[in-house]
Amino acid sequence: MAILTRSGRIGIARSVKARQIFLAWGTGNLEWGNNPPTEDLLSATGLVNEVGRRICESVEFCTPDDQGEIISTSGRFSVSESPTNNLHFTVLFDFEDAAGQEIREYGLFLNTVVQSDLPIGQRYFLPTEIEDPGELLMLENCVPLIRTGNTKHACSFVVTF
Repeated sequence: MAILTRSGRIGIARSVKARQIFLAWGTGNLEWGNNPPTEDLLSATGLVNEVGRRICESVEFCTPDDQGEIISTSGRFSVSESPTNNLHFTVLFDFEDAAGQEIREYGLFLNTVVQSDLPIGQRYFLPTEIEDPGELLMLENCVPLIRTGNTKHACSFVVTF
């Protein structure tokens, strides 16, 4: 039986970290209410109803640490200068990003291709500005978050390879 070794997992994390990563968010399905589905997420290839995506501000190696400053659903972590098989993704959505929307789903995407004629430096993209969404790396459904135009929104995820 072949196994994916620790060094192989670190290699995958290094490869992912070297790419431009996008966090997409969407309204999901209104029928979810306050009970978002958690089954069948493994076979998903995209969001149910994407409203936009933003380039990740930072991607850092991290390591489990009960006293760590990074808090995720899988525990606490600290930033690591050495490569690990854990990556911490941070995205800072701006005031106007998805203002007025109820967000119920998030997804990290690799290999997103945006339209080539967009302004240089643009960091938030509508679905109509995406040529190829890329591959869905991580998906999370959540209770509704109502976006307002007077707040920024920070997202933080840890993915273990």
